[in-house]
Amino acid sequence: MGGPVDPALVRVPGPWTHRAVSANGIRIHVVEAGPPDGPLVVLLHGFPEFWWTWRHQLPALAGAGFRVVAPDLRGYGDTDKPPRGYDLWTLAGDCAGLIRALGERRAHLVGHDWGAVIGWSVAALQPRLVRSLSGLGAPHPLAYRAAVLRDPLGQGRAGRYAAGFQLPRLPERSLRADAGARVERILRTWAGPHWPSTPDFTDAAARYRGAIRISTVAHCACEYYRWTLRSQVRSDGRSFARAVAGPVGVPVLQVHGADDPCVLEATMRRSAAFAAAGLVHHALPGSGHFPHEEEPALVTSLIRAHLDAAG
Repeated sequence: MGGPVDPALVRVPGPWTHRAVSANGIRIHVVEAGPPDGPLVVLLHGFPEFWWTWRHQLPALAGAGFRVVAPDLRGYGDTDKPPRGYDLWTLAGDCAGLIRALGERRAHLVGHDWGAVIGWSVAALQPRLVRSLSGLGAPHPLAYRAAVLRDPLGQGRAGRYAAGFQLPRLPERSLRADAGARVERILRTWAGPHWPSTPDFTDAAARYRGAIRISTVAHCACEYYRWTLRSQVRSDGRSFARAVAGPVGVPVLQVHGADDPCVLEATMRRSAAFAAAGLVHHALPGSGHFPHEEEPALVTSLIRAHLDAAG
């Protein structure tokens, strides 16, 4: 299995800078690019990745005049990994605190997978901080819950992988085993048919396999799934559902890979009920769960157009 990996692994050099920001009681590693006085765009990654998932969007959006910040989420990469705080209340607080710690009053939020769920949560819980929302590969959390309950043979079956993360210790071991080989299998299985055959995939998979082996990252990643499922029958989960039930008042872009095996097209479209200012939905043929990596130029152009329209 090998020993733990140095968190410095994620500090990949490039046309960006690395630094740590203190927010919501933790130290958050962020990657930043673009003019410091540009409109702030916060890029929130998902499972099983880290900030590197935005390697294509960072320089492109920075070149368009945006101040772009991509953090490692709580428990990932070189960000702190406390024993608690993997509930959506706290994760939304991390993002809200980061915006304030960066000296900004508002930000455009762009999220993939868990990052999209966090983005929806911030827009509902802290609406004054959000200028626009772009969600990739995941819908509003209540849209997803409704789809699982109403379509157990469809969305329920598509999301059954999450049940495996509820077991103690075993999921963590499987993610770290064989130098993180399961992470690469997840990427291949969840992606569309084209990306896994490219050099970009080979490089990305190697980086994600290394990052999951950073001490406690695998455990923290599993805790996201554990809170979400277990909270459905607890008071904190019911309180969260009530708090995010109202529609958000910012324009929403939603990008979905048509070949995504984890989230169905019908599930993504349920998010429209939570977008009071309108939702633009794009389904990309031949793309899977990682559209921003599988079709980076197209997805970046969609995000850029959405940011420009939102102002």
